[in-house]
Amino acid sequence: MSKPEKVDSRSRDQQKMERIVSLSKRRGVIYPSSEIYGGAGSVWDYGPVGVLLKNNVKQAWWRAVVQQRDDTVGLDAAILMHPRVWEASGHVSGFTDPLVDCLQCKQRFRADDLAGDRCPACGGELTEARAFNLMFKTFMGPVENEAAVTYLRPETCQGVFVNFKNVLVSSRKKPPFGIAQIGKSFRNEITTGNFTFRSREFEQYEIEYFVPPEQADQWFEYWVEERLKWYTDLGIAADRLRLRPHREDELAHYASRCTDIEYGFPFGWSELEGIANRQDFDLRQHQEHSGKDLTYFDEAEKRRYLPHVIEPSGGVDRSVLAFVVDAYEEIPGGRGSAGAEVESVLRLHPRLAPIKAAVLPLVRRDGMPDRAHAIYDDLRRHWFVEYDEGGSIGRRYRRQDEIGTPFCMTIDSQTAEDGTVTVRDRDTMEQIRVSADKLVEFLRDKLGEC
Repeated sequence: MSKPEKVDSRSRDQQKMERIVSLSKRRGVIYPSSEIYGGAGSVWDYGPVGVLLKNNVKQAWWRAVVQQRDDTVGLDAAILMHPRVWEASGHVSGFTDPLVDCLQCKQRFRADDLAGDRCPACGGELTEARAFNLMFKTFMGPVENEAAVTYLRPETCQGVFVNFKNVLVSSRKKPPFGIAQIGKSFRNEITTGNFTFRSREFEQYEIEYFVPPEQADQWFEYWVEERLKWYTDLGIAADRLRLRPHREDELAHYASRCTDIEYGFPFGWSELEGIANRQDFDLRQHQEHSGKDLTYFDEAEKRRYLPHVIEPSGGVDRSVLAFVVDAYEEIPGGRGSAGAEVESVLRLHPRLAPIKAAVLPLVRRDGMPDRAHAIYDDLRRHWFVEYDEGGSIGRRYRRQDEIGTPFCMTIDSQTAEDGTVTVRDRDTMEQIRVSADKLVEFLRDKLGEC
């Protein structure tokens, strides 16, 4: 009798990731973009459930770094900018990765991702590495010539730096203060993969926090702790997060310090967010290239200086992926009495859950759908809720578990007798009776600041 094949942990992690990708598509979280045409390389669309989840993540970030702070304001800068912005920032000349081609199978790779000097796909000979600029080039206006060249922004922060003086004057802020922004960026990555982790169109959330030069180190430490706490406050397990300070030889040319917040994905530890001390590099570059004074004059101390910048920069898509992976649980045999092969539950923090509650008539008769619709109409004035009357109640519970809905409300025969409904908790599966006219109050208490 042959021994069972040993499955290593990497294989199990890979299989788990594949099941998460499958669930994401099946339940309307994330789809491959342009799938009916074979897909677009590493570009993703958020479905009906996914767009709610992504919006909730962005709203939680905005609430934490703008709404609940007195020292940060918001900005929404344009994707298309004057091409000289990217000359000043160094992207035109230096935003490159080393590219190699396989002479045999014609595939292309980042040279610094390869362990040897042969093609990892076919073993063929590789070309010499050459610089490949990651910016997407386009043209502004009706004529396609060099004078009309511009770029899709590869990062959102430059829109903050060129608006520094505008915000300083209009908001009447003074250092230390921050400008926060959420927006799309575009990078023509050579190597993509790991689902939405590395893609060519992605969303960032960033804070550019302007400080007096002598305060830069203390604010750097502050933002490292503050940003790490944000992830754990929203339910990510602390043992799946770690801080990784950059070595001196891997620091970006503009940074004096940088620490990454990494998450332990099934495909390995990878960066969610980086906190960098960018010093005065960006303001100085734009001051020199534009000829405009970007210094700040401190009236109290009677001195003028270029503020230094502490930048917490995170990926929205990466955060969404981390929240999903961390919340995802597989239960062999299921949790119901009938059992199932494997039951999947998405234990999302209530603030992030796309749907806060589901309203489910037990059957489609005896007036239950009418009562359920009345409750649904009442609740959706306050939260995103879902109405579902198709299939067995067990199947409907499982569907809601798979998209992370914290509570299910079942309207049954007892509802007609005493006006109560059965409320089921996603995580504990506890079921209690709550009066229909108290459901808004009940959810407010359970969901908190959602």
